[in-house]
Amino acid sequence: MFSIFLQGMMLSAAMILPIGPQNAFVMNQGIRRQYHLMIAGLCAFSDIVLICGGIFGGSTLLDNYPTLLFIVSWGGVAFLLWFGWGAFRTAMAANPLQVEAKVMEKSRWRIVASMMAVTWLNPHVYLDTFVVLGSLGGRLASDERSWFALGAVLSSTLWFFGLAVLAALLSPWLNKGKTQRAINLVVGVVMWAIALQLALQNLHF
Repeated sequence: MFSIFLQGMMLSAAMILPIGPQNAFVMNQGIRRQYHLMIAGLCAFSDIVLICGGIFGGSTLLDNYPTLLFIVSWGGVAFLLWFGWGAFRTAMAANPLQVEAKVMEKSRWRIVASMMAVTWLNPHVYLDTFVVLGSLGGRLASDERSWFALGAVLSSTLWFFGLAVLAALLSPWLNKGKTQRAINLVVGVVMWAIALQLALQNLHF
């Protein structure tokens, strides 16, 4: 069972580690030191729901309704383009720190709503949890499936809290104009690259 647990943990880590909307959001909240632990906890909780949903039946839903995956993917392309454009706007601003100061004025609930959008409107979340983890975990025996899911959710939880804490610790060095410009530029490029990849996959190129 321990090998199944490690398999779930490593597979989940491999999908979470690359930069994406969730990671970028958690990292930025950590740099701002603004509700970063709460955001990490909500991201981890969302991943637990999605991972368990995918492993314990969600992947079958997408298999039976391929149109649903198609809609999620194209909706995700639009979302990623919008998210990337926001990062580019911050990177191109005359003073990125002024933009960040305006973001800091957002209420807790607006930040939570933004996090929910970044998580639940991101197509890669469903592709990772329902298609990849769900298809692999769903083939296991019922007792093995639980250990696989436990490894996957533990990996996700450790990652989000670790990222939030590390970003907060590095905040004095990262929360500078040039650094913020570079970070947002990288995030924008990555988001648009993922959007392009999804679009090409949907067009069967």
